[in-house]
Amino acid sequence: MKALISVDMEGISGIVHSSETNPERYDYQRGRELMTAEANAVIAGVLDAEPTADVLVADAHGTFRNLLPEQLDRRARLVRGKPRALNMLAGLDEETDAALFVGYHVRAGEGPGVLAHTMNGEILDVRVTVDVEPEEVRGTGHTPGEDVRITAHKPGEDSRTTGRSLGEIGLNAAMAGHLGVPVVLLSGDDAACAEAAALIPEAVTVPVKEALGMAAAVTLHPEEARDRLRRAAADAVSRRREIPPLSLTGPLDVEVDLGSPHTIDLATLVPGVSRTAGARTVAFTAPDYGTAYRLILLLAQLATIRPA
Repeated sequence: MKALISVDMEGISGIVHSSETNPERYDYQRGRELMTAEANAVIAGVLDAEPTADVLVADAHGTFRNLLPEQLDRRARLVRGKPRALNMLAGLDEETDAALFVGYHVRAGEGPGVLAHTMNGEILDVRVTVDVEPEEVRGTGHTPGEDVRITAHKPGEDSRTTGRSLGEIGLNAAMAGHLGVPVVLLSGDDAACAEAAALIPEAVTVPVKEALGMAAAVTLHPEEARDRLRRAAADAVSRRREIPPLSLTGPLDVEVDLGSPHTIDLATLVPGVSRTAGARTVAFTAPDYGTAYRLILLLAQLATIRPA
């Protein structure tokens, strides 16, 4: 059995402020220790359920160099650094049996949620729309014509007129699903867990704090959070065959709202990406979700380029 644990930072118990997640801020070292300890709890839970599992841990925050290698459970292997294929999901492939998302946060524009954003501060929204066909809803518990987790249309509406907004939870879960891998567990604040439950109702969610705002929460004691995560990870991995992947079949229409006019100008240099009638939106059509995911990652990188 192979498991990938993708570990972000904003949804870790005890963390509420960017001073705890930014390498240039005074409280970052403590944030790294909290993050590493929660990763270890989930590693332990996976191995409680599957003692011979191959466990990869993908550092999935910022620089992807946050987890403390010397403090990580030695039974796991660490995927560290960037740039790299699949970004927050590096190490995932078709042979992976389960993905677990730890320390995740709610998408930009949603909340209240602790440190809510999507990839970076320049990505304001990502909307993905897919046609609903019978084969695409097989195994999901939905019937053709229903909202299949990914589209936000009401019953009877054209399924290609309105896309559902997705943050890192949905974007990464759909990429895992593209490879046939179910997301079996997610931890973070209550808003992140609600976002995950709306997309993957069968997955196990572990709220480790209740968001009061962008930089405030009622949080579990870190040791209590780790105990819950270990038990939940073991349960989630044991039930992995009952949890369907979030699988989307192309073609997919994607709209991305960007915060900077400069980024929009750069985005339109990418073949297939065009500016829409809106002042801040670019759009493209992808033949499959893997292509869509990589283009979204590219737009996020373009958003980090500042005018000369």
